[in-house]
Amino acid sequence: MSIRKFILQLHKILGLVTGVVVFIVAITGCCWSFREEIESFYDGYKKVMPQELPMLTPSKARDIAMKVLPGHHVHGTLYQQGDDAIEVIFYDLEPEFYQSVFLDPYTGKVIKVVDHFSGFFAFILDGHMHLWLPKKIGAQVVGISILVFMVIIISGIFLWLPKKQKNLKQRLTLDWKQTTRWKRKNFDLHTVIGFYICSLALLLAFTGTIMSYTWFHYAVYKSIGGQKDVEFIIPANKSSGQKLGNILPMDVLVTKLRQESPDAKSIELHYPATENESIYVEISNSDGLYYNADYRFFDQHTLEEIETSSLYGKYENAKAADKLLRMNYDIHIGAIGGLAGKTIAFLISLLTATLPVTGAFLWYGRHYKKRSTNT
Repeated sequence: MSIRKFILQLHKILGLVTGVVVFIVAITGCCWSFREEIESFYDGYKKVMPQELPMLTPSKARDIAMKVLPGHHVHGTLYQQGDDAIEVIFYDLEPEFYQSVFLDPYTGKVIKVVDHFSGFFAFILDGHMHLWLPKKIGAQVVGISILVFMVIIISGIFLWLPKKQKNLKQRLTLDWKQTTRWKRKNFDLHTVIGFYICSLALLLAFTGTIMSYTWFHYAVYKSIGGQKDVEFIIPANKSSGQKLGNILPMDVLVTKLRQESPDAKSIELHYPATENESIYVEISNSDGLYYNADYRFFDQHTLEEIETSSLYGKYENAKAADKLLRMNYDIHIGAIGGLAGKTIAFLISLLTATLPVTGAFLWYGRHYKKRSTNT
């Protein structure tokens, strides 16, 4: 068997085995691309009338929200602009629970309770990450299939190269005539579309694999010169229990950070899980982007700022390798390029979903032709 025939057999077998998974992941990724823009049409409850009053403190917001969802762990509270509701986020690992309570930032009135595991986009995300299977099983199936898909793309590029230079044009354009049969059209769709999207489809698969596997994330980061810890690390307190008078330190932290970062889009304060854990705050500096956020940590008793050994710290301290890895999610969903980037991600995902379909038709056509010839 020649190398080309071996690669063709490998390409076909791997494509047939992973085709359904790749199709689902691509279609759901396509649907996810404009989630924020679509949700903005029906999330008016997040807006409030600004008032000349102080906003709720983190401890007060937590106390109000805990009366709505008692018995669950408060993960953090999200502060945005003066006309935005405060979002108190609840998350439990076992059994998994993820809901938010939206409050009027001035009166403390409960506006709405949102279950993040229900609704159209929750369904789409579950399909994209787990194929609607149990998490541990679905995540492994998706992760392995996308690794295999990268092999399929690379082998497809090799197979795309025509044996004769005169056939190059046929691999670059859909030059159909009235007499062109559907099998030829299907072959052209598979090869031409595959060629034009292969690089970006490979990029989406690569960035998705980084999020799927810690070992892959670590290997990529270290291979590009990263020197910090890859995992997200919340450092321990430095003090042993001193307090700022009768006021809870975290209740003055949001105001302090607002003064330091007046242009921040949002400030999300995370409550310490233990007495020894620092307060973790995520400051968003751009709408719809995550890579340039500042991750800052403060002693929960004295508010002394504590540095982390993780690459997820202040953005101004990030090196080139840190920035590239922090961009991974924004690249994956196309947000790194704004609306144009999301549109490209949408189109690439949609076209990627056609490849398993046209590939299956190619296999069926050739397999059926062989059977017909033999009979």
